[in-house]
Amino acid sequence: MLESGASSNIVIGLMSGTSLDGIDAAIVKINEDHALNFELLHFASFSYSKEMKERISNMCNPETVRIEEISSMNMYLGKLFADASKQVMEDARLSSEQILLISSHGQTIYHQPEPKEIEGNKVVSTLQIGDIGMIAELTGITTIGDFRTRDMAAGGQGAPLVPYTDYKLYRKEEYGRALVNIGGISNVTILPKGCKEADVLAYDTGPGNMIMDAFTSLATNGVQNYDENGAIAAKGTVNETWLSQLLDHPYFHLTAPKSTGRELFGEAYSNQLWLEAERLQIDNDDKVATVTALTAKTIALEINKYIASASLKEVFISGGGRYNKTLLTLISKYLSKDVIVCGTDKIGMPADAKEAISFALLGYQCYKQRTNNLPAATGAKKPVVMGKISW
Repeated sequence: MLESGASSNIVIGLMSGTSLDGIDAAIVKINEDHALNFELLHFASFSYSKEMKERISNMCNPETVRIEEISSMNMYLGKLFADASKQVMEDARLSSEQILLISSHGQTIYHQPEPKEIEGNKVVSTLQIGDIGMIAELTGITTIGDFRTRDMAAGGQGAPLVPYTDYKLYRKEEYGRALVNIGGISNVTILPKGCKEADVLAYDTGPGNMIMDAFTSLATNGVQNYDENGAIAAKGTVNETWLSQLLDHPYFHLTAPKSTGRELFGEAYSNQLWLEAERLQIDNDDKVATVTALTAKTIALEINKYIASASLKEVFISGGGRYNKTLLTLISKYLSKDVIVCGTDKIGMPADAKEAISFALLGYQCYKQRTNNLPAATGAKKPVVMGKISW
């Protein structure tokens, strides 16, 4: 327990990702003695109810969602984020007066990095809900959120954003590193040996847990919603012919910067693939094994491009996918050279907490009026200060 008023640089980072599992909340003490760094004081995850997960999933379908549902869920999720913040403060025995700010990613329900035309103008867009005014009011703590829109206004994809903190915390002069986060979507950050900001490469590689989770639910008639430890995939055999066909998806052939989400690799796509596998008479274990290999191979193929040029020696995995042993084994198998593959906990970053910690750092930089995007990763024309503040 910290003494009352002992610090003014303690931030709560909140993350709710494309897996729709729930809210991750990290209490982070930020240090700036020599460089930006952090100490994790407390972390907890708060699962959504089955009904809430279904409601959020339905909101991600632009064909059926109603505007009043988006409006009301924006406020209600703000309440849930506030509740999560209050609970982690209570668990850590901290008062609201000891917290500098709350930094919330929000819940993405739509992300459209490819422009659509409106009155002759090309417009990109993204929408995260979980109102920061509600969070600020219910907690009494200044709250920052809605990060992605400013990067997109500056010509970027609004994603990925975590590579900014990867660069600040984990670049090395002696050799290169790759950091992979496997949530619903997988993304990779390539930190070449001795890199500067402009040298960093980061983008979404494609599906992470999203298709694997959907296939596990279908294979078990809803008994399991994820493949614990990769046990189902481990029993199956990868159908190499079908995997080769899956790798022909246009997204995997786009050049970076690129970003994706539930719109491309979500429920509709998963159901389409399941029916395709049924027609091919692939059994359930082999189906799960093959889509697990899809996630692994799309990650490894991207890392392989940079092993030599970036002098990569280490690959660190975070997110829920870090605990899928079969997935990690396949990533190692598909890498073209021997590199160390392990969880980010080996470098002091708990795998589950990485994104919540990263948004705590992004919010802190916004509060300090410092640029906090990485144009090399997002494609933005310039560095900008991302985030909006509800005092």
